[in-house]
Amino acid sequence: MNTDTADSTTTADIEAIHEVVATVERPQRAKDAEGSLTLFHPDALWSTAHDKLLLGFGTIADFARAVLPGAEWDGDVTYEADHVQFPRPDVAAVKVRRVHHSAEGDSEGAPLYVMTRRDDGRWLLHACWNTPVRTACDRASASCRCAGTGPEPSPLRSRP
Repeated sequence: MNTDTADSTTTADIEAIHEVVATVERPQRAKDAEGSLTLFHPDALWSTAHDKLLLGFGTIADFARAVLPGAEWDGDVTYEADHVQFPRPDVAAVKVRRVHHSAEGDSEGAPLYVMTRRDDGRWLLHACWNTPVRTACDRASASCRCAGTGPEPSPLRSRP
């Protein structure tokens, strides 16, 4: 994991951020909406992996409570902070590696979390963007999201 730190960030801040990322994993595995909601700032925004923009804690809470308990997936999911950077001592940009392990194989996501530190020292998710990692594109598929219309895949995807 890479870490770029501002002068006044501490090892305790970095450890607290890693704990928040680990805590994201636990309620996801348990399909526990309430557990996941303890991690969000009241003014948070979240862009889901399916391009749904959720503005504010209430909207995030409604979505989590409606979707997470009934979510169907097999296998486990893991979250790991790959990179932490502090643009300010009380703001962290955290690149996360999410891997869903299933019988059909692993699939990856690459969330970006912007976290803010409250006055009490607690780090919360303030802006989150969940991004699936696509390694292949089937242009015939209705679910394909490749940029452009030509045969060239988006530069944001891995090339074979």
